[in-house]
Amino acid sequence: MHTVKAIYPGTFDPLTNGHLDLIARGAKIVDHLVVAILRNSEKDTPLFTVSERVEMITETTRGVGNVSVATFDGLLVDFCRQQGAKAVLRGIRAISDYEYEFQMAMMNRKLDPELETLFMMPAEKYTYVSSRLIKGVFELGGDVSSLVPPLVVERLKAKVAGR
Repeated sequence: MHTVKAIYPGTFDPLTNGHLDLIARGAKIVDHLVVAILRNSEKDTPLFTVSERVEMITETTRGVGNVSVATFDGLLVDFCRQQGAKAVLRGIRAISDYEYEFQMAMMNRKLDPELETLFMMPAEKYTYVSSRLIKGVFELGGDVSSLVPPLVVERLKAKVAGR
């Protein structure tokens, strides 16, 4: 019997309910899902440290038995090989996401023809949610409590209070 391990990579800074939606649904279609936090991202300076993100994801996915959390840097295909993963799970919210994700999937296929990419759309109520948007709205005093887990709201408040 074949078991399928998939990697769900991202920065998750911060984790959103859209991410959790994909984690829960992705975990239903693979045997094991690794939520993989990219350590050295070219994106903005992170709000949360890698260890804080690992802790938040671990805590919020505790009830999902076939999900684990890891960190990586370098090429995703190399990390997938190290983990014995056969698939990458990616979320697509809009056409602009698809264009970028399609390029990445094709490059990953070029680097490792055995690695498949699974595209999933988040629940409709999260299609506009991004970590960047959450940070921006929260820092300007907006309420993001319906868009992120309660633990993330607490951590966001602590970050702002600590500044």
